[in-house]
Amino acid sequence: MLGSGGREHALAWKLAQSPTLTRLFAAPGNPGIAQCAELVTLDATNHEACIRFCEENTVELVVIGPEAPLVDGLGNSLRAANIAVFGPDKAAAQLEGSKGFTKDLCARANIPTGGYIRTTSLDEATGALSKFDAPYVLKADGLAAGKGVVIAATLEEAEAALADMFGGQFGEAGAEVVIEEFLDGEEASFFALTDGETIIPFGTAQDHKRVGEGDVGPNTGGMGAYSPAPVLTPELQARAMQEILRPTVDTMRAEGMPYSGVLYLGLMLTKDGPQLIEYNCRFGDPECQVLMMRLQGDLAAIMLACAKGELASAAADFAEETALTVVMAAEGYPASAKKGGAINLGDAEAEGAKVFHAGTAIKDGQLVANGGRVLNVTATGANVTAAQEAAYVAVDAISFESGFCRRDIGWREVAREKGA
Repeated sequence: MLGSGGREHALAWKLAQSPTLTRLFAAPGNPGIAQCAELVTLDATNHEACIRFCEENTVELVVIGPEAPLVDGLGNSLRAANIAVFGPDKAAAQLEGSKGFTKDLCARANIPTGGYIRTTSLDEATGALSKFDAPYVLKADGLAAGKGVVIAATLEEAEAALADMFGGQFGEAGAEVVIEEFLDGEEASFFALTDGETIIPFGTAQDHKRVGEGDVGPNTGGMGAYSPAPVLTPELQARAMQEILRPTVDTMRAEGMPYSGVLYLGLMLTKDGPQLIEYNCRFGDPECQVLMMRLQGDLAAIMLACAKGELASAAADFAEETALTVVMAAEGYPASAKKGGAINLGDAEAEGAKVFHAGTAIKDGQLVANGGRVLNVTATGANVTAAQEAAYVAVDAISFESGFCRRDIGWREVAREKGA
């Protein structure tokens, strides 16, 4: 398995439980992943080295956790060497690698999504704002670690954000900017696995993108999540499968870009039904953590069936209980996170909670913060209220003085459960 974050710790933790697994390697991994996999040093950008390692160690399946290696075409290289891969090839990974690519595909396949304009210069983008009403949705076209989206309340804010984007705020990812129609509704995440033909649902979740409680402040990679998301009713899930997923998979296959792996749909639940906000070509982070807490069965077998084009023979079952995860982040995140803060996990896992490592390291025998999002404290319960309570009990058992977290993860659903 390739990756080093909380998503990869959750995947490694679940893979390690698979009865069909004989040996699990992780590169580069982290201190949490080291508890359930053998860590190895591999550079995901060095495709030849990855292939050589797999051949020397008789690796039957490579699970690519993050999006960058997928967009870079590592899947193509491994498949060319007859190594099974969970994750799409380079062409299919454009669904996440280019916002404009996905919007164009939606237009061709008549997939419900907001109106948009692709722009390649500051002047063009500024002029295009007149075609939209506030608030303005601005997205860097390429990969920006989940932070390339700005929702500007006023024209002045939008113009300033565009200047930042084209000025290099997101590097090459901001060389093109997609301006989108603002969609009104509640946001939710829907996951599915596909081998290019068969599609099976793989759970729902709701993420909390803003850094501050009450959903205020700048966007982050995600400050917490829970699964399942009751707002994504069975009816809405069926509509998402029929109106969004099926035409996407069929169109990609017809156009010579068959998609294999997980598809993560960011949906806006509007008065007209679910509309696609964006696709990701890997599991969400921290949504993966709550999905893995609920998943029942053999993850390795499911992933291998997907990679071999045999997904029709697989099934994914999830526990009915709710899982909720709270991100503990380093002081200064998301702007400039303070690294090196000491961490003591205490008895956080004593009551069945699980602490997934997202950005940690060992320094002189001490667990320390080594990233912006540091820990994903995850617990389960009969509903969101119960899972939230259990998660914060675990959070409070952890000593991490230079860290912080939101104290309201799951707040919308907790309010609904309490009839507020």
